Amino acid sequence: MLGLTLEQTRVNQEAKAEGREERKTEILKLTVPLLLKTGMSVEQIAQHLNVDIEAVQLATQQNT
Repeated sequence: MLGLTLEQTRVNQEAKAEGREERKTEILKLTVPLLLKTGMSVEQIAQHLNVDIEAVQLATQQNT
C-alpha cells in the first residue's frame, strides 16, 4: 500500500490520538472527584496531573 506501514497513516495516527484523549478524559472523571475530597483545589489537581485547569473543571462538572 504505497510503501506505508499502518502506523504511518494519518487515519491511524488520528485514531490513536483520539483513543488517548478518551482515556485521559475517563481517568480525569475518576480521579478528580477523589482528589477534591482530599481537599485539593482545582488548580492543585491540574498542576499535579499536568493538565489544564479547564480539563479539571470539566471533569468536576461531569461528575455532578
